[in-house]
Amino acid sequence: MTETPAVPHYSNQYLLRILDDTKVIAMVGASPNWNRPSYFAMKYLQEKGYRVIPVNPRAAGGEILGEKVYGSITEVPGPIHMVDIFRNSDAAGPITDEAIAVAKEKDIRVIWMQLGVINHAAAARAEAAGLTVVMDRCPKIEFGRLHRELSWGGFNSGVITAKRQRLRSP
Repeated sequence: MTETPAVPHYSNQYLLRILDDTKVIAMVGASPNWNRPSYFAMKYLQEKGYRVIPVNPRAAGGEILGEKVYGSITEVPGPIHMVDIFRNSDAAGPITDEAIAVAKEKDIRVIWMQLGVINHAAAARAEAAGLTVVMDRCPKIEFGRLHRELSWGGFNSGVITAKRQRLRSP
């Protein structure tokens, strides 16, 4: 039995740099259904100033949260700084390959795989092509955590605490 490589640890500075440098996100797997996680993530990121372009072949030509939906990354006009993959780990491979193929043309800099999405082979191909990679993380959650938002999400950010800090003696 072969052991699956662990997901790399990403420092706060690494994630913050990505989030600060990103302006346009192509969200592959964005859903037009208001009760899906991708819809919440898209809405939140839009509210934080990102342009989030939905990519979903089944909803192509429609609209999600005021943005036209495209069938693939290659159809999205203009620059894309981050490809946020809201699909399963197997689908992340072909999506990453599509992003690599148009990375220079579209200014793609980051492949971000959502929570539970881990594809080491795709990550290695993206990094070999000069792209930055994040796996098994959500940009919505990381934005809130790194910008010290308490958030209604209820997760333990490790930033805010009710515990009194110990004063260090000189």
